[in-house]
Amino acid sequence: MASTSITSSRSSSSSWTPKQNKLFERALAIYDKDTPDRWQNVANAVGGKSAEEVKRHYELLIRDVNDIESGRYPHPNYRKSGNSN
Repeated sequence: MASTSITSSRSSSSSWTPKQNKLFERALAIYDKDTPDRWQNVANAVGGKSAEEVKRHYELLIRDVNDIESGRYPHPNYRKSGNSN
């Protein structure tokens, strides 16, 4: 039984649901870099995440954005909708 709670704890700390991501985005819009206790406020808004977890999630997001903007990832080759070729 103890191993189940450890596994659940690890799982909840590393995975983010679409709802949590949306709450995270909204909280970032409210609590900017000058907000005292920013990460704790964001964690409270998201629910189920610690201040450290939301800070790490933010750092990964910034890294991904920087990688995309620097051209490290090619632009996707999307097909136009309605094209049957």
